[in-house]
Amino acid sequence: MLIVLSHFTHPDDAIERATLDGRAELYVQPAATAAANPVPMAVRARADAIIHFAANTFPDGEPAHYPKVRALLRSGVGFDKLDLKAWGARGVPVFNVPDYGTSEVADHAIALMLSLVRGTATYNDAIRANPAGNWAPRIAPVVRRLRGQVFGVVGLGRIGLAAALRARGFGMEIAFYDPYLPSGMEIAVGAKRQKSLHDLMAMADILSIHAPSSEETRSMIDAAALARAKPGMVLINTARGVIVDLDALHDALKDGRLAAAGLDVLPVEPADARHKLIAAWRGRESWIEGRLALSPHAAFYSPDAVVDMRRSGVTTILACLETGSLQNCVNLHLLKR
Repeated sequence: MLIVLSHFTHPDDAIERATLDGRAELYVQPAATAAANPVPMAVRARADAIIHFAANTFPDGEPAHYPKVRALLRSGVGFDKLDLKAWGARGVPVFNVPDYGTSEVADHAIALMLSLVRGTATYNDAIRANPAGNWAPRIAPVVRRLRGQVFGVVGLGRIGLAAALRARGFGMEIAFYDPYLPSGMEIAVGAKRQKSLHDLMAMADILSIHAPSSEETRSMIDAAALARAKPGMVLINTARGVIVDLDALHDALKDGRLAAAGLDVLPVEPADARHKLIAAWRGRESWIEGRLALSPHAAFYSPDAVVDMRRSGVTTILACLETGSLQNCVNLHLLKR
């Protein structure tokens, strides 16, 4: 069997080879040189499976170029850049790795919240700039007590629930909006279920987004949603950048409807320095100081999580090739019968 490591983003393939333990051969296409060195047609013709690594690219060529491929896996959670319909029409199941990094992303959401509502990043920067003059607790503008506040979750899946359980440890109340969860989930987790996003926006002191990228969620947090936000709400997004309308977020922060925002993901990555929100933040305009925290799509990351992701991806592909397993298949509804 031949497995293509497409747009491979890691320094070496030792983890993949150790996990395969000789059960398949590999063709490795480094992401750094992929544009100039596409997967050769001879390799495409022989490939039994593809593991695709880069989040913002497609595997080279068309599905028809891979006549023997029986499985395609996106090495990560997000799979919105893969043509599920086209692969499904050829009977090829597409997989992702949904269970790695759950702890890291939940931790990161809470870390962004704490950096804002406890002022840690603001204090650090201010004291570095002026150790004596900025030795003042009131210099951080969003500090508040968390106990008794409402932690609102958009998408109470694995990561959303993990974040909610962490927030509960701070004495926060949990509310959520997730139309795909079965009735009674609110009872099982002891949370307040809201019938609409706008209902959740109106009651949440902290809103943490944990929804996938889809046509339904694209720009879900727009001007209309933000207009319904509880005054002083803090928005956290560790899910997908396209869920939040960045223009609307800028306006909601500037007019004071939102107290602050912590973003690990953006609609355009890396951050577009020309966007008015990013430009104001970089320029340290007075109205945004201490009210915006950014990180570079790093919520998923820890060395342990990356190892888990890579091993799990290979294991999933092997299970499909060897036994027909469709665990973690994301296009099951589109597979040609």
